[in-house]
Amino acid sequence: MTSKTIAAFKASLRGKLIQPEDAEYNTARKVYNGMIDKHPALIAQCADVQDVIACVNFARDNKVLLAVRGGGHNAGGLGICDDGLVIDLSSFKSIQINEKDKTVRAGGGCLLKEIDEATHKVGMIVPSGIFGTTGVGGLTLGGGLGNFTRSFGLTIDNLLEAEVVLADGATATASASENPDLFWALRGGGGNFGIVLSFLFKLQPAHTVYAGPMLWELEDAAEMMEWHHDYITKAPDEMNGYFAFLTVPPVDPFPAHLHMKKMCGVVWCYTGPLEKGEEVFKPVRAKKTPALDFTGPMPVPVLQTLFDGLYPPGFLWYWKADFVKDIEKEAIDLHIKYANAFPTPFCQMHMYPVNGAASRIGKNVTAWNYRDANYAMVIVGIDNNEAGKEKIIEWSKAYWNALHPYSCGGAYVNFMMDEGEERVKATYGENYEKLVEIKTKYDPNNLFRVNQNIKPQKASAGAMA
Repeated sequence: MTSKTIAAFKASLRGKLIQPEDAEYNTARKVYNGMIDKHPALIAQCADVQDVIACVNFARDNKVLLAVRGGGHNAGGLGICDDGLVIDLSSFKSIQINEKDKTVRAGGGCLLKEIDEATHKVGMIVPSGIFGTTGVGGLTLGGGLGNFTRSFGLTIDNLLEAEVVLADGATATASASENPDLFWALRGGGGNFGIVLSFLFKLQPAHTVYAGPMLWELEDAAEMMEWHHDYITKAPDEMNGYFAFLTVPPVDPFPAHLHMKKMCGVVWCYTGPLEKGEEVFKPVRAKKTPALDFTGPMPVPVLQTLFDGLYPPGFLWYWKADFVKDIEKEAIDLHIKYANAFPTPFCQMHMYPVNGAASRIGKNVTAWNYRDANYAMVIVGIDNNEAGKEKIIEWSKAYWNALHPYSCGGAYVNFMMDEGEERVKATYGENYEKLVEIKTKYDPNNLFRVNQNIKPQKASAGAMA
């Protein structure tokens, strides 16, 4: 790229093109995970679809590495790159609700909390994640797990349509009736197939839910983990609740006597009639009285941002993940061993249920393969200090290595670091070859490769492998 080429490119954009010498560069290149420290040559803060098309054409024609950033929340930092061009969609914030059709169209730069706030006003939700700071683009394209998965399925199970910029610079609509192969691949296949400018979702009814965390002593973890597995695999769809190991933060509203204590718990979300909440949770509380019980009526936007303040942008994260079918005694013992060895008070382990409504969609209906797993497990080593980087990586890897033999083999792509082609293949299983075919059709030269990459079958001359 010559200075003349870059100048012409910059002049073609309505949005801002940021370069390393610009004052805002270091702010613009930062992503949620403080462990990621990449230095792109160009960051295009796109103003409209024409800007996005211009960026795609520029990257393709000049053989420039291309990354696409929505919310910047990706575990492995795959919304940023070294030495290439970053397409920043953060200005794509449009949210249009159609109450009659019970749908919402959200721009590819929206954060989940922005969508939740808008849909809450009409008593509806898009089933999504657990952090309000997560971007809708990355979450949806990877599948979309969260507090409502058992009730309403994955985020992709509620996706009706996507507006996409393809590798050749053309725009396309992906839906059940238009480009259905692309629509299939976008639902779980990540950012491999194009840049999604907007998503059309069907809305689900939820306004105020009976939800929140319950915590128990770590010495009760074996009993409670076994009980939770039996309970949540048989519970009605209205009941959601992910199991966790954590350290209680030394902040309000957590009681002082629990501060910095390692504990186990469940973050619940019951979507049934609110007046039945107390009755529904009687047997849960009767099993073993929680040491902490913050479960009760809660507006959806509160639940969805409950932990945002505890994990601000800039913390260092190292993720390891797997899908899990059963909870075996040996695995429980290993979980407790590594929970007792948290290297920092920020580290956690979560087991997100993917049964209920999500399990009743065929594993070949979308690209998301593990419909028969009961959980998406994630181990997260977290610190707020660069000095702790190696110890959280070491702990996360050791924990994962110990538990991996008890897993289904693959992992939820949004919980993965940059782990290589074999892990990507394991994640998509029998859907992988179909994804390769669709990738070859829509992106034969692998322009979109800063992601959990699915490589096309044959790269044409001048391809970027």
